[in-house]
Amino acid sequence: MATDASVGELHGSVLTGVGTQIVSGHHREGEVLTLDSIGVQYGVSRTVAREAIRVLESMGLVASRRRVGITIQPRSHWHVFDPRLIRWRLDAGERTDFLLTLSELRRGFEPVAAALAAERADEHQCRILAAAVSDMVVHGRSGDLDQYLLADKVFHRTLLEASGNEMFRALSDVVGEVLAGRTHHGMMPTNPNPAAIDLHDTVARAIRLRNPADAERAMREIIIEAADAVREPDQD
Repeated sequence: MATDASVGELHGSVLTGVGTQIVSGHHREGEVLTLDSIGVQYGVSRTVAREAIRVLESMGLVASRRRVGITIQPRSHWHVFDPRLIRWRLDAGERTDFLLTLSELRRGFEPVAAALAAERADEHQCRILAAAVSDMVVHGRSGDLDQYLLADKVFHRTLLEASGNEMFRALSDVVGEVLAGRTHHGMMPTNPNPAAIDLHDTVARAIRLRNPADAERAMREIIIEAADAVREPDQD
């Protein structure tokens, strides 16, 4: 008998597999799938397949109807801010163009969030930002990209929380997937750009000193630098 853990793993495998096939174009808009075909492909029961499809339906990737089947939906129906969908799209190979699209999104809200954080951040949040920058310096010098990524994610998540705006805070997972995608797909230099780390330090200092203009300006430069790095990846 399957354990809860093994059922969860099967569900996750089917969810990721079908989701990635949809975003990659393997399953095209209007194509109809069935629970039986999914079950055969992944070697799972109809129950496991059904649970995965329910999640995909909640993400707008498919629509399930009796006597019709599971229909692949147009991109206009997709919940594009879902972190899982962002991850799958990066995994599917449209990385450069998609990361640049996400950079445009970030440019629209993160500089404003930084300015708000300079007005609203508490002392604890300021300390977290400073510590994250220190960790980025250490791990950037050592070339430990996984630990660098963790520090970078802490920095951006804390900044969005410090903005005091629940809408910005809700986008922290989106930013996290952007940062992770660049690292996991080899689009980060072996040693992160010291200038980019300095900009993070500038943002943290501006927030601590209650300088919204400098915080906004430096955050915008961070996003521009990251987009430029995606266009012209480091070859080291």
